[in-house]
Amino acid sequence: MSAGSNAMSSEQKEQAAGADEIVQVRRQGDVSIVTMNYPERRNAFSMRMRVALTEVLHRLMHDDPQTRAIVLTGAGGHFCAGGDLSEMHASTAQLLALRERIAVGVRLFKLIYTGTKPVVAAVEGTCYGAGLSLAAACDVVVGADTAKYSCAFGKVGLLPDTGILWTLPQKVGGSKARELMLKGDVIDAAAARRIGLVSEVVASGGALDAAIVAAARFASYPPVTLALLKASLVNAGNSIEDACRLETDLNPLTRQTSDHAEAVTAFLEKRKPVFTGA
Repeated sequence: MSAGSNAMSSEQKEQAAGADEIVQVRRQGDVSIVTMNYPERRNAFSMRMRVALTEVLHRLMHDDPQTRAIVLTGAGGHFCAGGDLSEMHASTAQLLALRERIAVGVRLFKLIYTGTKPVVAAVEGTCYGAGLSLAAACDVVVGADTAKYSCAFGKVGLLPDTGILWTLPQKVGGSKARELMLKGDVIDAAAARRIGLVSEVVASGGALDAAIVAAARFASYPPVTLALLKASLVNAGNSIEDACRLETDLNPLTRQTSDHAEAVTAFLEKRKPVFTGA
């Protein structure tokens, strides 16, 4: 056996190193797959989970040019059951500590929603509370036909957090978002797809594979254009003037990229373009 056959690839090393971590990362081509790994509590959104997810996603968004798209999923057949109630001891909670807990969630939401790279949620099983917030922050949600969704904050005496006060109305409309937040009802995959919360419904057990396919498609697009498009989608919805200003300001930037020139050349030469992010 050659020496090279015993060596682990960088992807294998990354996966092995994170095997016992609360957040695991592995790469498949240009797609990084981020797994919430707290299956004994259905990947509850503990403080440790919040911090670890924020650190991982910040690195992938800002310090990893090999990653062009991200898939967010959960271990053990569930996405995320929401906040970890075992941490919520009102008698010992301090105001500043509670503010920091919420602030970490806000930073994580902004990384996903306003980050430069597309994020696809792969949802199996439970997607409740902060889990729903994470899914709603993603650009695309692929869910299993057995997945269940609930904006369950009010049932435990909390206000919706991790950005869902913004994202849920954006995805499903103000009236439906208000209903989901006030009632906290559990809805099934068909209803989630019907109202626009979920982009694609697949057979149980197939959400991750389908999400990777969707993310790989995004990863094949020009990275600069995707980053500017995400920025436009975040900022263009405030007014018609904002939308027109962004169109006028940002479109000339994309026209100057090497990837745009490559796309035109590849089209004329009838071949697949090769984008470099330049």
